[in-house]
Amino acid sequence: MRRAVAGHIKASPGDIAEKVIVAGDPGRVRFIAQHFLEEPRLVNENRGLLVYTGKYNGMSITVATHGIGSSSASLVFEELIALGAKLMIRLGTCGSLTPSVEIGDLVIPTVASYYPGGPYYQYYGELACGPAAPHFEVLKALIEEAQKGGSRYHVGPVISSDAFYGEGPEFAERWSKRGVIAVEMECSALFVISHMRGVKAGALLLTVDSPAHYKRLEPEGLTQNIKAAAKIALEALRRL
Repeated sequence: MRRAVAGHIKASPGDIAEKVIVAGDPGRVRFIAQHFLEEPRLVNENRGLLVYTGKYNGMSITVATHGIGSSSASLVFEELIALGAKLMIRLGTCGSLTPSVEIGDLVIPTVASYYPGGPYYQYYGELACGPAAPHFEVLKALIEEAQKGGSRYHVGPVISSDAFYGEGPEFAERWSKRGVIAVEMECSALFVISHMRGVKAGALLLTVDSPAHYKRLEPEGLTQNIKAAAKIALEALRRL
C-alpha cells in the first residue's frame, strides 16, 4: 500500500492543524471557517477541496472538504493524516431510516455499516468488514456536547452507502429492520482509515432527508441546524 502524499491537497504539514473538522460540502466548510474561526486562512482550493486553518477559542483547527462518497473521502482523510491531522470529526448530513429520527435531528454514529468491495477491498485485500467505529473518546465528547446544546439527537448505527440515488423505501426498510437509524456516505471510510492509521475520529450528522418518505430539510433550517452542529463539534474538539 502506498503512503499518502499531499498530491490533491496542496498544503504543507504546518498548514494543517492536529484537530480537523471534515465535511463533504465546500460551502459548509467555508461557512464554518467564516462564522467560527479567528483569522481563517485558505490553505487549499485545488480540485475544489477547500481547506481552511484558523483558531477557535485559541485552539488551532482545520476545516476541510472531503467530497462525496468513500473513494473521494478516503483520499482526503489519508492526505490530511499525512499532513499532520490526529483527530477528525466528520460534520455531515444523513437521511433518516426510522420515524423516531426526524428531519432536523442530529445523529451521532456508534458504528457505520458498509458494503465490502470498492476502496475497502483495496485496503484489506479481501472482502472483509473492518472496525468501522468511532474512537470512544470522540464519541463520548460529541454525546456530552450534544446534551449541553439542547438539540434533539440520536446515538446509534448508520449505513454508509455510495449510491445516493439507489436509496429508497425498500433500502430504508431493509436497513431499519437491522437496527440502523440513518444513511450517509463517508463515515465508514473515516472510521476504517482512522483505526488503520492510529488517529482518532468521530462523526456528527444532521438529518436532512428521508429515503423512506422523500422529505427534505429546507435551506433555512439547514443553515440554522448546521451552525448548532458545528458548535457541538468544535466544543467536542476543544475538550479532546
